[in-house]
Amino acid sequence: MTASRYDTILEADGRAMRAYVSLPPGGRGPALVLGAEIFGINLHIREVADQWAAEGFVVVAPDLFWRLEPGVELGYDGEDLERARTLYRALDLEQAVRDVAATLDYAGALPECTGKVGYLGFCFGGKLSFLVAAAAEPAFSIGYYGVGLDTMLDKIGDVHCPYMMHYGGADKSTPPEAVEAVRAALAGRPDAVVHVYEGAGHGFNNWRKAPAFHGAASQRAFARSLSFAKAALS
Repeated sequence: MTASRYDTILEADGRAMRAYVSLPPGGRGPALVLGAEIFGINLHIREVADQWAAEGFVVVAPDLFWRLEPGVELGYDGEDLERARTLYRALDLEQAVRDVAATLDYAGALPECTGKVGYLGFCFGGKLSFLVAAAAEPAFSIGYYGVGLDTMLDKIGDVHCPYMMHYGGADKSTPPEAVEAVRAALAGRPDAVVHVYEGAGHGFNNWRKAPAFHGAASQRAFARSLSFAKAALS
């Protein structure tokens, strides 16, 4: 059974970046920094953290909107969706990458961490999976439906860690040509792979978002991600 808590990682101007920390049943293991969607560290992200903790990882999910609205947790429709979009537009993306890098350092220094630290991100966090892999040194980086990676491929030479991206074949926010551009940029890298799940759309892993959730794609992507992460740590 996993155990969880909230830790404070960074503080500035009266605000604090807290993180949800989920520990594996054995209490110790490799660490995983979890990058959330634009909705904050809400119930679904905490459940994803617990899911990976159950597989033996010390999971640290930082609140990347802490400079704008610390502790924000949002749903997926109506006013919550508009609020999430407003926060995302106001976010300093480069600062968010630095905050993730600080979280990687923090996670690696935890007494529960046995050494290596990887990264996993969804949507906004999926975009960060590429930027963090280029700017920091995670043991591996895995992203789900990261939008806009095809516009950042000039940074591909800075990505040295094992890298995996999952896309839904019916994701309107990332058309097939954008997916193929990412795949082509990673071609020739034995430690980099792009998976596409036909019939799945954006957010297909989010079981708390019924219209988007695609069970078969979610299960297959999780199995692939877990195998990829374990191989990178071996």
